[in-house]
Amino acid sequence: MSVRTAITSLSASGSAAVLHLALFLAAVACSATAKPTVVQGLVSDERSGLPIAQATVVLGSQLAISDESGRFSLLAAEAAPATRISARAPGYRRLEQVLPGRPQSLPTIQLKLSPLRAKGLYLSVYGIGSQELRKDALALIDKTELNALVIDVKGDRGLVPYRSAALARAGLGPQKIITVADMPALLQDLKARGLYLIARIVTFKDEALATLHPQWAVRDAQGAVWKDREGLAWIDPFQSAAWAHSLDMAEEAAQLGFDEVQFDYVRFPDALGLSFSQPNQGPQGEAARIAAITGFLSAARQRLSPYNAFISADIFGYVSWNHNDTQIGQQLEALADGVDYLCPMLYPSGFHLGIPEHRNPMEAPYEIVEHSLRRAMQRTGLPGVRFRPWLQAFRDYAFDHRDFGAQEIRRQIQASDSVGSAGWLLWNPRNRYDSDGLSAPSHE
Repeated sequence: MSVRTAITSLSASGSAAVLHLALFLAAVACSATAKPTVVQGLVSDERSGLPIAQATVVLGSQLAISDESGRFSLLAAEAAPATRISARAPGYRRLEQVLPGRPQSLPTIQLKLSPLRAKGLYLSVYGIGSQELRKDALALIDKTELNALVIDVKGDRGLVPYRSAALARAGLGPQKIITVADMPALLQDLKARGLYLIARIVTFKDEALATLHPQWAVRDAQGAVWKDREGLAWIDPFQSAAWAHSLDMAEEAAQLGFDEVQFDYVRFPDALGLSFSQPNQGPQGEAARIAAITGFLSAARQRLSPYNAFISADIFGYVSWNHNDTQIGQQLEALADGVDYLCPMLYPSGFHLGIPEHRNPMEAPYEIVEHSLRRAMQRTGLPGVRFRPWLQAFRDYAFDHRDFGAQEIRRQIQASDSVGSAGWLLWNPRNRYDSDGLSAPSHE
């Protein structure tokens, strides 16, 4: 009996349940007869025409990595309709386009990526929602080389600027603070300006989640929930069940259309005498910490794979220099393969011991950035385009309390540029920025 005959016969029985079963069987039969075919393509640089190796290409549920000649192959069902295909590679804008016909009808899919060095500034949950701060940031972008924004999607206190379904699913609603009424519309406007958009997600520093689930919280030596200097609790990274909330927020950011998801505080607390759900001492403790952090990033990579969004991780500046995990689970070589971009926080104020031959970071903003990046590149074997440092755009808090003005900011930028980095990001916790140290638009 044919599938069509079976459907007709079962439909005559008048049973909706039976009809649904028949339709299901028909769908299975059709899918079984749809032979997969090989779809081939080429990823290249839009400007130079040169092939791009190691680009990630996603078509439906299929993923491929381009070879040294920029070529890739994917399997697609013959019955698959025209669909979207996306490609990303470090140092380029993510490309997403609708195929003009069925994938099988195209001799070779051409994917041309535009080079990009993201030069951005940070806006907090309140900064992105403030018309004044957002207007000032966009005005600064219009007249300088800036071309990117880092926007809090999950901030330091667990706040989300828009009404979030992921937050509600985690049991953390109702939201009392909404700073952006229509995030999709705002992102659409920002993208229309040509901006590269990065979603910042504060990961294990999460007062709200730790309060809701104290069994997941980091503890002090007495067994009480530990609080950091800001009075905020943290999630124990060993508690893999607690990863779900940050992963849900990351997926929500990708669905909203952010180009990149950046995980901050993706580490253990930098404090002594704390208690975790697994042993945290000695070589075995270090190995366990590293496994927890890399495990989370691996889970993020898997979750975000269908969206083909870039992934980055913020790391301590001294991680470039320390061969261990700096007691926080961030070991440079272990992190290198888990993300598209490593974002070391190379604020001179954070280098309290200086670096070799430069013990006063205030007098060496260029050297702090340049030496740290080159050391990280040497250790990992990665090119500069896999690194995008955070630079200091705020008053010094550790040494002579100087303002970081045009000279200090420009020297940091020059250092980042000198190693061929993927750009740089300016950090000011108050979201107050000016043109000091910035160049005119480069039209990259």
